[in-house]
Amino acid sequence: MLKGICRLAASTALVAAALTGTANAKDWKVAVFASSAQNGFNQAIYEGVQNKAKELGNVQTSIYDGQFNAALQYSQIEDVLAGGQFDAFIVVPNDTVGIAGAVEEVGKAGKPLATALFPIGPDLSKLEPQVPGVTTTVAGPPAAGARAQAEDVAKFCEGKDPCNVAILIGQRIYPFDNLRYESYVEVLGQHPNIKIVATGEGNYDPDRSLTVMQDILQANASIDVVLSNADQHLIGAEIAIEAAGRDVKAMYLSGGGAASVAIEAIREGRWDVTLAAFPVSMGSYALDAVVKTLEGKEAPSFVNMDEVGPVPAMINAEVLEANPDFKGEWAQ
Repeated sequence: MLKGICRLAASTALVAAALTGTANAKDWKVAVFASSAQNGFNQAIYEGVQNKAKELGNVQTSIYDGQFNAALQYSQIEDVLAGGQFDAFIVVPNDTVGIAGAVEEVGKAGKPLATALFPIGPDLSKLEPQVPGVTTTVAGPPAAGARAQAEDVAKFCEGKDPCNVAILIGQRIYPFDNLRYESYVEVLGQHPNIKIVATGEGNYDPDRSLTVMQDILQANASIDVVLSNADQHLIGAEIAIEAAGRDVKAMYLSGGGAASVAIEAIREGRWDVTLAAFPVSMGSYALDAVVKTLEGKEAPSFVNMDEVGPVPAMINAEVLEANPDFKGEWAQ
């Protein structure tokens, strides 16, 4: 029953075709499977795909809305593969392990597939393809980024005892979010002066994060740091902090994603740092990889986005001063 519903949803999925340029000797059709086509980060990835398609001039792209539903996304890939209309696939996975079966079927059909944002497979720290069918991984290692965030917080907390930290994570049920959380705890736990006083799940939603942060503030008279994996969480947290009459600038606010709202907040001195993500660049690299594979050219097995971005991965005021034109690659 569920599979039937998912297939019906897939058939009516958001399919935004972008015909770009004049036809060359060989035109390619690429299907992009967003974890959610309504999500700003996914939209920015698709923007990068479209930009590269326009540059290449012989690529048609379509996007499918996974609605943050792993079963739906799995069925969408199955159905599109069965339809035989697309030459290559790009996936922003909802379930980095559960999606493997569908990805393997794509590989058996001889079609290149790039995964964006996260590796597909059991080891989220490994960018090299782990599952037959993955041609290229375009992502930053989640654990490495989380450790960098936590180490940055530890530097801020030097000489402050206790240094009270509130963590806002997406959802710990997601393997990538749980890995980030465990990395935070591991690094911060090495510093006796740092106390994790609260953990909340913001689910990548400013409104949800506002409510969660309100509860955290009510339960804790003193918070020195808000550490989050997503800038959307800090948007809600900042509103809650101000509403509670606390000084935002007195706290150390660390987010993730390098959304334009975060870049502006850091420039204004309200936030302190964000772990960069470059979704437009990510989409461009992903499309370039699958098209190179289609054309028999050499494509990288992985692209580490922490190393190829336009600015350093940890973005603070100093980085922005050195890169005055950087505004972020997505809104929020």
